[in-house]
Amino acid sequence: MPSNPLFHPVSERTRTVAVRDQIQMALAIAEPALLKALLVNCIPEIAELSRIGAIFSQVSVPVGDHQAADGILQFEAIRCLLADPQPQLDLPSNGGWTRESKELSRLTQHESELQTLGHHLALAPAIALLANSGFRPEQIDEILRLPHYAWYKSWWYAIDPISGQFTVPFLRCIRTMHYPDGTHTLQYKDFFEHEKPTCFTSLPEKVLTVIRPEGQGFGDTLRQINYQRERLGIERAVLICNTISELEAQAFIHQGISVYPAIELILPTQADCEHCARRDCPMNGKTDSLVALCLGFLLESEYV
Repeated sequence: MPSNPLFHPVSERTRTVAVRDQIQMALAIAEPALLKALLVNCIPEIAELSRIGAIFSQVSVPVGDHQAADGILQFEAIRCLLADPQPQLDLPSNGGWTRESKELSRLTQHESELQTLGHHLALAPAIALLANSGFRPEQIDEILRLPHYAWYKSWWYAIDPISGQFTVPFLRCIRTMHYPDGTHTLQYKDFFEHEKPTCFTSLPEKVLTVIRPEGQGFGDTLRQINYQRERLGIERAVLICNTISELEAQAFIHQGISVYPAIELILPTQADCEHCARRDCPMNGKTDSLVALCLGFLLESEYV
């Protein structure tokens, strides 16, 4: 958008092809933090940072007819969150119903079917699976040492569809089945008030990433995105732009497409301040410059 300082030309003298290559290389080697920023800082955002689990990218993904999508982001969309600290879970064995026990009964009035979290897992994968779900080491140890008839109880939060926050509590019971070969099967069932949790912790999601060539019109860009979304079965998309007008940005957003500044993904290049053509830079011409990598480095031979 013109009013957003992020959306400005990467360089007046940088060729579009070079920009595309640099962005694809950045997506191919990017750390998870940068990929998450692509989903969080695009306009409008696709996901909140707290709701993104593991994430990775693919580039130049075939879509048919000898065409390829610039990239696809695959990430785990977190839908359930382990509560911490864990409250007291047991109902009173005698003495009648208390206010707390009535509340607990209301929150756990429905029961889900038995689900398998992991089947015949070795010890290390079982520990990793539980750790990635948010359990602490002492909780994992307790879960994996349970006899087959016992259940580990824990409180979780699901997303409230109205507020969009993790505020809907439910009770989750986990048990461990032990086998002679040393493997474990983890099973669970949920007790909830209204809506059954959709998953254990997260669901896989994909986002199409499209790098807009400089000078490509709105209609051609939208046609490309819609074709790739249909062929790949991906609804969400991020358009990475060098420059974009506010009217175009609004039009893309109304078509369910987020926009993101290309400058945020350009890789720095090896620099030599002594031979750089950017006269407005305070380091220009300095023989003792400590700058090794620079986004704006320009050779004298490329200066026009």
